[in-house]
Formats: sequence, C-alpha cells, structure tokens
Amino acid sequence: MTIHHLDCATMCPMGGRLLLGSGGPLFGRLVSHCLLVESEAGLILVDTGFGTGDVTDPGRLGRQFRFNTRPQLSLARTALHQIRTLGHDPRDVRHIVLTHLDPDHAGGLADFPQAQVHLLADELRAARELATRAERQRYRTAQWDHNPRWVEHQATSTESWFDLQAIPLLPDELPELLLVPLTGHTRGHTGVALRDGDGWLLHCGDAYLSRADVAPDSAGGPPVLSMFQRAIATDDRTRRYTLERLRDLARSHADQVRLVCSHDPYELVEALGRVAPR
Repeated sequence: MTIHHLDCATMCPMGGRLLLGSGGPLFGRLVSHCLLVESEAGLILVDTGFGTGDVTDPGRLGRQFRFNTRPQLSLARTALHQIRTLGHDPRDVRHIVLTHLDPDHAGGLADFPQAQVHLLADELRAARELATRAERQRYRTAQWDHNPRWVEHQATSTESWFDLQAIPLLPDELPELLLVPLTGHTRGHTGVALRDGDGWLLHCGDAYLSRADVAPDSAGGPPVLSMFQRAIATDDRTRRYTLERLRDLARSHADQVRLVCSHDPYELVEALGRVAPR
C-alpha cells in the first residue's frame, strides 16, 4: 500500500497556541488529517474532512460547530480536489473508511457517491437515531442525505491487534486494513490500522487530539483541548480508558506502530516531512 497524508480542513478555534498547542496568540490551529491509500483494492480514503458541499453551503455544518471551530473553508483543501492534484480520478475511490461521523470527518461523502462507506454499526445507529441532544447537535445529516453506500461493521470481532480488538475491513482483498474500535468520543468511534512498510500506522481519529496526549514522557495535552475532549465525549469514562490503552500501545510498541490523530498539525507535518507550523 502507498499512503498519502492529506490535510482536508483548517479550523481556528479560540484559545491560541499557549492553550491549544498550535496557532497564534488568540486563535489556535487544527487540521483534519486524512489518508489516501493506493492499494490492490483501489483507492481508499480514511475520513474525508470537509467536502465541497460544506464550502458552498457552510450553513449545513451548523451554527454551533462553526462558532466553536471557526473553519476556514476552501475547495482546494477538500479531498476531492487533492485527489485530483495527485493525478487520480476521484471516481476511483472505491472505499471510504470513517473513524466517526462528526462534520469535519464526513463532510466529503457526497463527493464520492460511488464509494462504499465503512464504519462501525454503532456509529451509524447513533447518527440515525439522534437519541440525545448532544447527538442531535453533533451529527449533520445533510452531509449524507445522498444515501451513501453504507457498509456497517459490528464491533464483535475476537481478533486481537497489539492487545486491541481488530475487525478486518476487506479480509479477502486487503487483510492488513483493520478497524480498531476506540470508543468514547462517540458511540461508534474507531481507529483504522494499515500496514505501512515494515510497521503499522494507526489513525486514531479523535481518540486523542494532541500528540502530547499519548507521548510516554508527557503529562498530557494542552489544557483547553483536554477540557474540550471531556465536554464533547459521548462517554468520557470510556474515552479516558481508550486513551490509556493508546498510551500503553505507544509505550510498548513504538518501534512497530505509529499513531496519528485527526487534528494535531505537528503530527501531520511530520508525516509530510515539512517544517512544523507556527
């Protein structure tokens, strides 16, 4: 597999670098770290970031989300346009794998209507039922009103991957592509593990928000991000348990597994081999 690291969103919430870990003195800077995978099963997109529909109609993101995150919307930043820039036809994206259905992760679904969309069944159920006020605010159903080709995966696998539960996504075509449930942030939040050369890459979605959250010698991430994670978690107790499991993974298997999350700009630029953002 060839893995491309994409930045499919820029968000500038209030807080500044001292509190959020990146950005300027007043506003922070968060990215949406997505993956484009060239594989024998075709092109695979892990999360989509914002889509072209979000750029042309920001209102579908919701007033509260826009106020909290201050998204800087750009057509050039969408996965659709970046895939074209890489020389690929977006129609060749056969599979989209979602860590969860928050608007900054699923906004581009309609840009790839032919793709199968893989996610945990609990996540799709939560987005359909909208059982709580928080879930009614978090899920933006306009992003999938085109009726995607959903493929639901049950979190019942007994397979183990570095002592974490693992669900083969395409066991016949691509056995080294796994869902790794990392619940808490949402009901059906999952990580995505891919073989990357001699090791593994685990995209952790929003299971953590700062590289400091999982660094072995760190006391934790920036305080505002930690508060934000607690505030928006569907089940914070489970989220904290998941985070401890990721810290254990980072400590015990750093030579075999590289962790990335969705929103840390420093992780993204490291993956891209660029100069760290200021």
